[in-house]
Amino acid sequence: MNIVQKVRKIVEGAKYQKTNIYGVTGLNHIFLVANFARILAQKRKADPEIAELAGLLHDYSCLMNKKYVDEHEVHSGRKAKEILTKLNYPQEKIDIIIDAIYCHRGSKKRPKKTIEARCLADADAMAHFNSIPSLFYLAYVTYKIQDLKEAKKFVGEKLGRSWKKLSPDAKKIIKAQYEAAKIILK
Repeated sequence: MNIVQKVRKIVEGAKYQKTNIYGVTGLNHIFLVANFARILAQKRKADPEIAELAGLLHDYSCLMNKKYVDEHEVHSGRKAKEILTKLNYPQEKIDIIIDAIYCHRGSKKRPKKTIEARCLADADAMAHFNSIPSLFYLAYVTYKIQDLKEAKKFVGEKLGRSWKKLSPDAKKIIKAQYEAAKIILK
């Protein structure tokens, strides 16, 4: 089993945590992000393994403890370091992954020092367009929105923010989903 498969298995196990408020939708998001991060890394001549591992671990702490959500980039970076160190992954690669996780959030303006960090930030935003039902789950279940109009507004605003933070090449990849989402949310 390679490093990506080992980490994927560890992350998948987190869906059973009692403190996981996102259920299986959080895990689906993580796997979408990891896939998009790998694809972007290949296109941008970055390290696909580093990008995919960053994708697998970027929201890991949210699955482990709901208390970590507000600063999940810090806690997920810490958990990534623990996991990857135990798996004897090279420290210089762990450092790149931790930095990518730390600066992946669109709501926190932190400079992306590596191509892998930009891949992760874009992949995180791209995943939202392929998981609209999960965004409605987030609206209804996690944030307790009771009204369809308000839920659509929540999802539409989330997708709008995600679209704005994407790099031009990432927008090209996800444009059809973005256009479809605008129609669905009318």
